[in-house]
Amino acid sequence: MNAGGVITYEEKKWKGGIFGIAPAFAVLDPAYTLSVPSAQVLSGAFDTLSHAMETYFGISDQDNVSDEVALAVMRNTVVNMRRLLKDMNDLQARSNLMWDSAMAENGILKCGRLTDFQAHQIEHQLGAYTDCNHGQGLAVIHPAYYRHILKDAPQKFNWFAKTVFDVDTAEAGVEALANFIKECGLPTRMGELKSKVEITPELLRQVADTCTIIKCNPRQLSRDEIYEILIECM
Repeated sequence: MNAGGVITYEEKKWKGGIFGIAPAFAVLDPAYTLSVPSAQVLSGAFDTLSHAMETYFGISDQDNVSDEVALAVMRNTVVNMRRLLKDMNDLQARSNLMWDSAMAENGILKCGRLTDFQAHQIEHQLGAYTDCNHGQGLAVIHPAYYRHILKDAPQKFNWFAKTVFDVDTAEAGVEALANFIKECGLPTRMGELKSKVEITPELLRQVADTCTIIKCNPRQLSRDEIYEILIECM
């Protein structure tokens, strides 16, 4: 439902977005997802959650309806991922996740705002240096990144905590996210990414030194802080 894609230029150690023309219409059939391995279904669903989070935690107009829609998409993604954990053949849950996925990146949530895709930029560059799965890499990076910036957007993190995970504080919301990642069986450390390329502090320094730095997130990171976040994920 959008005009974007991602490519990896392996020789130059670069991974990033490419953009074309959006389709005139799109048919979304969840039955096709039944042949996808369960680990990839959960990984892709977490990428949906990531897109909604990174849109939401950007800079938005005051009382923007997009914030409310983003929170609803995040909550619904979590609910339906939990349904799939109980029954991977739950076609209604897969339908809901496909709708969540479309909403997370068809541009509607971006109305009236700038976005924070710093975690995506970090993971893309990690993917350029390794062969790690995208959604799984995001699962490792997000909690560490959010622990660094939650005090820079306290109100948004409080709303996120209450609406998505029904907990009372920003800190509890980030920990609830981390626990949800574990609940889904997604990786929580670099060593669990099953990369054929060994992930070392030296490699992570290269990732930090070459990744794109976002300027519209709650607080712009330095390359040293990106490296610190990556090391915390070891």
